[in-house]
Amino acid sequence: MPIVHDWLARRALLAPERTALVDSLRGGRRISWSEWNASAHRTALLLRDLGVGPGDRVSVLAFNGVETLDLVFACAKLGAVLQPLNWRLGVEELHGLLSDAAPSVVCFGPEFRSQVDALRSRLPAQWVSLADPLFASRDDLSGALPSVELEADAPWVLCSTGGSTGLPKSAVLTHGSLTANAVNTVVSWGLTQDDVALVNAPLFHTGGLNVFALPLVYVGGASVVCRAFDVAQTFDLIDSGSVNLVFGVPTMFIEMQRHPRFDSVDFSRLKLLISGGAPCPAPVFERFFARGIPFRTGYGLTEGGPNNFFLPDAVMRSHAGFVGVPLFNIEARIDGEQRPGDVGELLLRGPHLCAGYWRRPEETARTFEEGWLHTGDLASRDAQGFFRIEGRKKDLIISGGENIHPSEVESVLAGHPDVAEVSVIGVPDPKWGEVPRALVVPRPGAAPTLEALVAFCSDRLARYKLPRTLRLLDALPRTPAGKVDRRALTRLHGEG
Repeated sequence: MPIVHDWLARRALLAPERTALVDSLRGGRRISWSEWNASAHRTALLLRDLGVGPGDRVSVLAFNGVETLDLVFACAKLGAVLQPLNWRLGVEELHGLLSDAAPSVVCFGPEFRSQVDALRSRLPAQWVSLADPLFASRDDLSGALPSVELEADAPWVLCSTGGSTGLPKSAVLTHGSLTANAVNTVVSWGLTQDDVALVNAPLFHTGGLNVFALPLVYVGGASVVCRAFDVAQTFDLIDSGSVNLVFGVPTMFIEMQRHPRFDSVDFSRLKLLISGGAPCPAPVFERFFARGIPFRTGYGLTEGGPNNFFLPDAVMRSHAGFVGVPLFNIEARIDGEQRPGDVGELLLRGPHLCAGYWRRPEETARTFEEGWLHTGDLASRDAQGFFRIEGRKKDLIISGGENIHPSEVESVLAGHPDVAEVSVIGVPDPKWGEVPRALVVPRPGAAPTLEALVAFCSDRLARYKLPRTLRLLDALPRTPAGKVDRRALTRLHGEG
């Protein structure tokens, strides 16, 4: 059955004059649904004139901006497929992703011209700078677009997963899966047309694009589009009440709490403050709660959602760190679970799942077995039915037959006043098989010792979970997706 794929055209009919976007890159210019739909229509006309049609890929390498969001919906109007590229990647990584997708057109921000110059001759695509006259000329285009009917399984976005080695896989997000994520989010999180989200997470990640931005298009709310995360700008928008929905990764919230303005910013008008993308340390929750600020952790991944769970207000503090219960049209189960508290791999099922990996049939078959997404994440569920993410299956440390989840140890260590960042890995041990090693980035001027950290953890963790060794680092290596690169840490610091 055909699906409604042109969301902007429908929004422009339902509420033409309401604000859809606030462009912080252009002085807070307000853009109505009618204006945004017209701009995306003209962008689609430009792409059509460049030969883009249904199923063709369009890649974009650019910082956040209204132009990137225009391309998302221009592709929807044409039935084309957008590939937003991670601008943190190196030239060879970008070449691999572009070669895999084989786009007809590559759009890029002027900041990335050097990367484009290194790639242009190696890829048979049309290259269009978002700052060049050709892209600006779309403002003079007019006329109708070809009529397109799309099924729910038609691809809309190729979104790269955050791999730490090798070429990242591209999850095929379809019109059906993105619609299902929007519906789940709206009805389960209670979004309305009066909500305004801060969009400063990268739009090449599913978090930046799909936690709030696309669901708000579906319900008719607005987004404030920011180039990137900036602590001062974030505080200004929260303090003024310009936004009431904020998503971020733990690193962003840690930076906010380190900032001297944190204690004076008025968070009271926020409706949702949600962390995702990685486990959030317990001290982050505690500091928000100490100020009476509601704070949740979510769970998602590129292949599913990314919105999968919600933690009700009534248990937010008693279940800090839990992700909650599945959203409206999602099934979740724990592989091998027999009783509350059992830990196993989290499996997800529902219409919000992607259609698999682009041109990777074998990996698709392994990951999506009998309709269930095998997430690779370990989870548990308490007697009330609330889910908690325990860590990555492959990161589990087994010491003397006991399971140690690095995220649990990291959460406790992060509360030490001398610790700025921490990661825990397993290292070989002749007696226990594996034991935990703490890799710590100290706060400026601090030099924490193993003895001090063990003493701090001793009444919070079982003895077998305590770190046996400590290394102080200047920084933790990160993947192109911005997550701590555990494989690199194990390679560099994982010897016995």
